[in-house]
Amino acid sequence: MNSNSNYLNGNMDLPKLSICISTYNRGQFIGETLDSILGQMVSDVELVIVDGASPDNTPEVMAQYLLRYPEIRYFREQENSGVDGDYDKAVGYARGKYCWLMTDDDLLYPKAISRVLESINGAFDLVVVNSEIRNIDFSRVLKTRFLKFASDREYTAKDGEKFFSEVGNCLSFIGGVVIKRNLWHERDRSSYYGTLFIHVGVIFQHPPINRVKVIADPLIIIRYGNAMWTSRGFEIWMFKWPQLIWSFPDFSDQSKSVVCSKEPWRLIKKLILYRATGGYAMSEYHHFIEDKTKGLSRGMYMAIAMFPATIANFLASLYCVCMNRNARSGLYELSRSRHATWASRFLTRFL
Repeated sequence: MNSNSNYLNGNMDLPKLSICISTYNRGQFIGETLDSILGQMVSDVELVIVDGASPDNTPEVMAQYLLRYPEIRYFREQENSGVDGDYDKAVGYARGKYCWLMTDDDLLYPKAISRVLESINGAFDLVVVNSEIRNIDFSRVLKTRFLKFASDREYTAKDGEKFFSEVGNCLSFIGGVVIKRNLWHERDRSSYYGTLFIHVGVIFQHPPINRVKVIADPLIIIRYGNAMWTSRGFEIWMFKWPQLIWSFPDFSDQSKSVVCSKEPWRLIKKLILYRATGGYAMSEYHHFIEDKTKGLSRGMYMAIAMFPATIANFLASLYCVCMNRNARSGLYELSRSRHATWASRFLTRFL
């Protein structure tokens, strides 16, 4: 484990904000992320990076940055603890009053750090940062605002249900979370190891967080379609994410359904979309669905898994163009699928 810091003697003021990054196999992308952060760094901000034993060239990339920016605190772990464990470690290494759980392949907008510093003035326990979504090389905007808020919003503990229903879905993206470090440590984290969304467990467990602010202006640019778990997308979004959201006892079923369906895998439209992108096939049917269904419904789910993926891709693309012209990210995902045809890619030009 390696660590470099400006606080070697323990006699300097502790930082106000720790930007905490958990990284794994992002040697190709992390440099661009760091460039967007380091140019904004000020004296009361630190950068903490936990490398979960990346087998790629991440250590070599980081070595070059450490030569130029010795204030970076880089921790190279001997083994990978998963995304939940590594973010928990990053907060454990952090020294700031607040921790920004930043991602390792996305970008910060200029002046994003100063905007966050203005918000974490002690009045809030949690700040949620809005994002813009672009394609994998940032050349196209897929969604101007992840959260469709026109202005900043604030919530207290009594607004917990409202906060959950209005913001919960967008908290699937960890990079927008800025939380008091002491609050993080006071709450249960270990129960949420393996969920892939430890931050959501920390935020929505009992008791509700008292003071929350949402920054409506996008301060992060998300690199859409580059998630480490893309190959596990069906399992994550059809099972792991809804199981987590529906596990919180403080919220009504109505609010939970606003965030996500309890069993989204039962929705035919979603299954067809996953078939169209290659995320749902017979292997997923046998592993996740077969034992949960019977009769005609089982046959229908099996038929979708067997349906020609290229035809499903074209039909889903056509649906996005004709019926849901706001589905830029969905159409982009369809066009990048290995099952996309020239016809599917041609349709993307209409959005």
